[in-house]
Amino acid sequence: MLRPLPIALCLSLSLLPLAPLYAAGDATPEQVSAAERRAPANERSQDAADGLERRLPSDALQKLQAGRETFLALWEPANVARPAGVVILIPGDGESADWPVAIGPLRRKLPDAGWQTLSLSLPDPQSTAPVPLPVAPADKASADSDASATDSASRPEVEGSTGAAPAPESTAEAGSGEPAQSSTAAPPTPIDPIEQRKAHAERVLARIQAGVDLALQHKPEQVILLGHGTGAYWAARYLGEREPAEIHNLLVVDAQAPEDFRPALETMLPSLGLAIGDFYYRDDAVASDAARLRLQAGKRQQHPAYTQVGLTAVPANPDAEQEQLYRRIRGWLTNHLQSRNDGS
Repeated sequence: MLRPLPIALCLSLSLLPLAPLYAAGDATPEQVSAAERRAPANERSQDAADGLERRLPSDALQKLQAGRETFLALWEPANVARPAGVVILIPGDGESADWPVAIGPLRRKLPDAGWQTLSLSLPDPQSTAPVPLPVAPADKASADSDASATDSASRPEVEGSTGAAPAPESTAEAGSGEPAQSSTAAPPTPIDPIEQRKAHAERVLARIQAGVDLALQHKPEQVILLGHGTGAYWAARYLGEREPAEIHNLLVVDAQAPEDFRPALETMLPSLGLAIGDFYYRDDAVASDAARLRLQAGKRQQHPAYTQVGLTAVPANPDAEQEQLYRRIRGWLTNHLQSRNDGS
């Protein structure tokens, strides 16, 4: 007569397929596939990139490498025989490489004006708030306190030969040879917000560098950075820190700085020794005030090639608003573009 297997053994056998199929050391970090090195799967920006991959034609998709992660970029060739150059589009916080405001329309329209476009995907916006240590719920803390008090009251008071109570026993059993274990786990180390911001900036700048490297492979006449929203901050910061010799022009649209990041845009932009086109919406009071600060800083620095262009919002007609932006940027590229030979 067959006897049934013990329940514990059945459970152990059922879990066998979940065991790792490889031994430690089988794969080195250098052997990890590109798919595994891409941005963390739980990032919303990665979900947006996955959606673009499913929706857009494959010839527009570019997978770029930045550090140990891959990310999506969108390439559009110019609709002319001799392109004027490449415009690298940098979206703002929460925006995709085909965002319907500024980024998507410009990446599709600028090729008609003779420009190749490369639109980047950036990581999720970085939270810089310190992570608080976990706090036990009030009811649990009260219960633990009551239990501790009861236990203390029921335990007889013991004095040693010196009149002092002996040290409490460790959690290891006497004679077991096991090391004593602390009864209280160490609290998690809070994340340093400064280091967090630094790590995020490194990720963003690495992606911009990867975009610039790809653009240069096409041997363009010009490479221009165009940042929208907080993408303007990252474009300016990249130019200020990396100082690439191949880039002489910067366009910013509705420029903003990410929360808690420094320096401010009115500090960075005037210090850049290249041609800058600053496009803002003048019927937005906050945007107008910020634009005025940038303009005043540019005058104090006597910036030779800083231009501001006021736009009019058309909320009732988004297509007309995007067409206005395209025409103004196309005009700037025609009238204010600084070439490599300008000597400034």
